[in-house]
Amino acid sequence: MFQVQEQSQRPLTTAHLAQTMSLLLLSNMELRDTVMAELSSNPALELVEETVCPNCQRRLNNTGPCPACSIQRQEQDPIVFLSPRDSYRPSLSKNIEEQPPDQEPAAPEDLTTYVLQQLASDLHPDDRRLAIYILSSLDEDGFLQDPPAIIARTTRTSFFQVERVLKLISQVDPPGLATAGPKQALLAQLDLLPEDNSILLLARQIIERYFTELGRREIEKIAEGLEISPSRVRQAATFIHDNLNPYPGRAFWGSGRGPQGSNPNVYHTPDILISHNPSDAKGPLVVEIFSAVSGWLRVNPMFSKALARTNDDQTEEWSKYIERASLFVKCLQQRNNTMRRLLQTLVNKQSDFILKGDRYLKPMTRAKIADEIGVHESTISRAVAHKSIALPDGRIIPLARFFDRSLSVRDRIKEIVKSEKRPLTDDQIADILKAEGIKVARRTVAKYRSIENILPARLRHRNGARNGEQV
Repeated sequence: MFQVQEQSQRPLTTAHLAQTMSLLLLSNMELRDTVMAELSSNPALELVEETVCPNCQRRLNNTGPCPACSIQRQEQDPIVFLSPRDSYRPSLSKNIEEQPPDQEPAAPEDLTTYVLQQLASDLHPDDRRLAIYILSSLDEDGFLQDPPAIIARTTRTSFFQVERVLKLISQVDPPGLATAGPKQALLAQLDLLPEDNSILLLARQIIERYFTELGRREIEKIAEGLEISPSRVRQAATFIHDNLNPYPGRAFWGSGRGPQGSNPNVYHTPDILISHNPSDAKGPLVVEIFSAVSGWLRVNPMFSKALARTNDDQTEEWSKYIERASLFVKCLQQRNNTMRRLLQTLVNKQSDFILKGDRYLKPMTRAKIADEIGVHESTISRAVAHKSIALPDGRIIPLARFFDRSLSVRDRIKEIVKSEKRPLTDDQIADILKAEGIKVARRTVAKYRSIENILPARLRHRNGARNGEQV
């Protein structure tokens, strides 16, 4: 008996993990569609139409927070709780709703959509969900966070299917996506170039055999190892620098052809709402994580009772329905619990950023937050993906901005440029930042300036001269 239980428990655990990860990746609107689809296909799953707390199922008499789950745990901690969707206060989006439809800001095309549009004709229908999962799980540089074997196990696909989709993704624009790191990204980009040039062959040798030395600019050492002249190595290194990108994801979000706006206001309905404490303006922040549906999900008790009266042919089918419904409810609860713990930590650490603005964002990584709340880094990446958060000042921003380590530096660069009496070069801006204790290289300043759509000094000088002439 115990042996049978253990054998049936292992696949359930794997199914639990896989479904929880897939639900965690969804935004609130996407999750609502998923819940409704599951309700329509599974008669054992029931939505109880009551206003209840999504966490403890306590009945709520009004649209406010649950009196039990919204209790502050420690004096300085924010109040974080799950709330039904109809508790959202629409006053924050009033300025957007008052705009005519043709004046509403259009959402920028994200990397996942951009790549999928290119793959439409080559991607087999069975591979579409896998491609979306892979693209949504990439880090900000466009690299895989999990090896292909883990992806195959999580998505319940074959290793060869994962390898096939990864190869397709790496060949579209920006090339080199979904690879293991900078070295593999460069080699994937070289694969797309015709190897009828000796420089290409030499570049491949250098990347494969001397990648570390290339990063250190150890030209003499590479030349000695390949038994060629240093000038040939410099020629190949220049080709790599000018034509290949070791971080393909960055080519889309700012440093390349797809600059990211400095403050795109494209979200109309946030997944999370942060507001001031209504009873104490100086008290802890209140964080509401909206549920996908009003009411609560459960395994239909009438369906469970009817199972005992079914014949042998129906028993197995109905048991599967009940098991599927139970698993879905547990996975949804696990998703909500992960989101609550994540927001508790984020708001506690970034309260200055939330209240005062971009300059006060503290550098923070997904890996560090994952360690603090006891989950894998990829779990944090999925929890952050496709989510938006409304701040107390009315702005609605992507949740991923809490992990944008360059945001405070970019805000300071914008301020330096705005207050400059004459155009400052990137070197001069880097020196100013260094004097303030912010150590960044000149080319990093150039990258951040490009992200913020700030022209180089010589072009700012020309624009200033033209404006002076007009005056």
